[in-house]
Amino acid sequence: MSDDDVKPQPLCHLDDLPLRGSKGVIHQGQSLFLVRQGEQVYLYENRCPHRGISLEWVPDQFLDNSGRLIQCATHGALFLPENGECVAGPCVGQSLRQLHCHISNGHIWLDDEQPS
Repeated sequence: MSDDDVKPQPLCHLDDLPLRGSKGVIHQGQSLFLVRQGEQVYLYENRCPHRGISLEWVPDQFLDNSGRLIQCATHGALFLPENGECVAGPCVGQSLRQLHCHISNGHIWLDDEQPS
């Protein structure tokens, strides 16, 4: 089977992501996470810019207690969901690597990937 024969897969179903929540996913061997803030969904590489480690200690828990900011569980750095910019902690001014996604037919897709 060639790469051309592989059908794109959604990252997850939109209903699997709470209105103010987060979810870790593995896509093509890459650790990613989604953050939903109401109707907006953001996608990031699961890698802290300070230490290069995964952000969560508990599966799917990428947000602080308020549910408003992304938080690194290792050192408490806080990031804006809208653009991944660090606003508090040891990596202020650095950003998470953001990927682009979209919602189609109740699923979240990495941009440029949809079923044919």
